[in-house]
Amino acid sequence: MIVHKQDGWLAARVGSELLMMSVERGLYLGLSEVGARIWELLDDCPDSIAICDRLEAEFVVTSETCAAEVAQFLNQLAAQGVVRREPPG
Repeated sequence: MIVHKQDGWLAARVGSELLMMSVERGLYLGLSEVGARIWELLDDCPDSIAICDRLEAEFVVTSETCAAEVAQFLNQLAAQGVVRREPPG
C-alpha cells in the first residue's frame, strides 16, 4: 500500500510523541513514539512495506506484527483524513 500525507496538518514533537492538529477539520491527534516515527517515515518512503523494513531495523518487532500494526495504524489515520492510501504500482 502506498500512503501519502494529506495537506493541512500541523505537527510538533513533544518529547517522544507527536501532536497533530487540523484546523480545517477541527481535529487534534497525539501519536506515540512509534506512530510519530511512521509519520516521519512517510516523507521518505510512502510504501508500507518499506516503512515496516525501517521499523524492524529500529524496534524489536517481528515482520508479521509490524505489518499488521502498521496497516491498522495507517487505516486509522486514513479514517481521520490524515493520510490517503492507494494501491502500489
